[in-house]
Amino acid sequence: MTLYSRFAAYVDAALDALEAAGDLPSGIERRAVTVEPPRDPAHGDLATNAAMVLAKAAKTNPRALAEKIGAALQQLDEVAAVEIAGPGFINLRLVDDSWRAELAAIHDRAADYGRSTAGQGTTVNIEYVSANPTGPMHMGHCRGAVVGDALASLLEFAGNRVIREYYVNDAGGQVDVLARSAHLRYREALGEDVGAIPEGLYPGDYLVPVGQQLAQEFGDRYATAPEADWLPLFRTRAVDAMLVLIKADLALLGIHHDVFSSEAELQAEGKPEAAEAWLRARDLVYDGTLEAPKGETPEDWEPVELPLFRSTLFGDDQDRPIKKSNGQWTYFGADLAYHFQKAQTADALIDIWGADHAGTVKRIQAAVAALTEGRTRFDVKLVQMVRLLRGGEPVKMSKRAGNFVTLADVVREVGKDVVRFTMLTRRSDAQMDFDFAKVVEASKDNPVFYVQYAHARVASLRRRATEAGLDLSHPDVSRLDTEELALVQLAAQFPRVVETAAAAREPHRIAFYLYDLAAAFHALWNVGNDRPDRRFLLPDDPAMTAARLFLAEGVGQIIRNGLSIMGVEAVSEM
Repeated sequence: MTLYSRFAAYVDAALDALEAAGDLPSGIERRAVTVEPPRDPAHGDLATNAAMVLAKAAKTNPRALAEKIGAALQQLDEVAAVEIAGPGFINLRLVDDSWRAELAAIHDRAADYGRSTAGQGTTVNIEYVSANPTGPMHMGHCRGAVVGDALASLLEFAGNRVIREYYVNDAGGQVDVLARSAHLRYREALGEDVGAIPEGLYPGDYLVPVGQQLAQEFGDRYATAPEADWLPLFRTRAVDAMLVLIKADLALLGIHHDVFSSEAELQAEGKPEAAEAWLRARDLVYDGTLEAPKGETPEDWEPVELPLFRSTLFGDDQDRPIKKSNGQWTYFGADLAYHFQKAQTADALIDIWGADHAGTVKRIQAAVAALTEGRTRFDVKLVQMVRLLRGGEPVKMSKRAGNFVTLADVVREVGKDVVRFTMLTRRSDAQMDFDFAKVVEASKDNPVFYVQYAHARVASLRRRATEAGLDLSHPDVSRLDTEELALVQLAAQFPRVVETAAAAREPHRIAFYLYDLAAAFHALWNVGNDRPDRRFLLPDDPAMTAARLFLAEGVGQIIRNGLSIMGVEAVSEM
């Protein structure tokens, strides 16, 4: 049990005692009660809102209730002082030994420090990337890939079972274009001069080896054959080849999915029809006509009866067609069935989408609410585009890819860890600039470097102390003073940060926290520049060195744990 969870239990016990004494009605909902750091550190070490959130239900004055709760908490050996602030906030100051004990707990739990059971083993399906299987990954896919993968790791660390899923959009017109593009490269591999790639086909060189493989396998059998003879075959082979390429690109980022779901298979198995039947049985799909689009005159508009999903019942602004007038499924109709399928094996669903899909969020949320009868939590995380720069100037496109910058090229230039950490240094719904010059810059302004450097400093300290022959085996943490224990207070927030970041589905909070922790560590380290007695390594005082190394390595452990969630290596040398 970490310090924050322990004090949450203390508050709970105080409330139990008040219930038993009749000072608090029994059975009051306590989920909104929190224990967290005060916004202003001058107010204390911990704060709880228990009196504020329970007073109304208890039909009592918040400050009066706070006095009773505070009196119980004052009896704890770990509490030095209790202060009731404002209308009823309870601020606590802890004895220094509480923080010394928490530092020992960080070392004892090591890689598991901060790991939580808050998720209670619930299964969360996270679908991310899901790029059309028509070419290699490009930087437009990168941010969503990193956000989704880091969120998956975060939720696992917080006690959830996670399914990482990729939805292969292999049933639309884009895969027919891919097949035609592959057929062109196939003819080229047979020796035909195909000239410039026609408008409307994929021009990238990445299809050249696909055409060569098809030529080697089939010879000239399909060179002049009617399209109907080769299109299904070339579509399947080209999609398979693109998935190999995509998986290799994602592997460069350390990303591996558990499930690849095929849209074509979904439709072949009749899943959309099953979803429609389920909804019709509950009067959630009906046959009707849509209103004319805005700006259309009656002469331009011909109403057509279509199967419509009653999405307005779930907060959407209009009912949505699940089929087109030609009988084919709309994107929404297919997506509806796909989410119905995912919900069969998960308690919660998360989609990571590009911000350009914001307009379809309401309808798919409505569909999931209907199909799961409100039982399944469903979140859509929108990810803004990344603008690629080099020294402030836009980056030129890749000739090999055709018209975009490949993810593989970026990872090979700056490294997986730089890419992953940088993608998490802003909220996913905020726009981001990725400047090749700045992301590798060795400065405080570069969060990647700043956090990695803190960990490298800790590793260097251990090496130097060992080389100096200092006895580090029995650190006396009583030597650590208030200034040093302030760093433990920040490190001890890690478990709480994990739980709140997981609850909010926001992995960038881990990156923000690690930067703050690294900054506090660097600040304490730099004090020694002007005051030699405050240095971490003191050859003439092995006991003090051992205590400060114990502190530094506790911070290093938190950095490793946080970076592990982010999928970033904690380096020991820079």
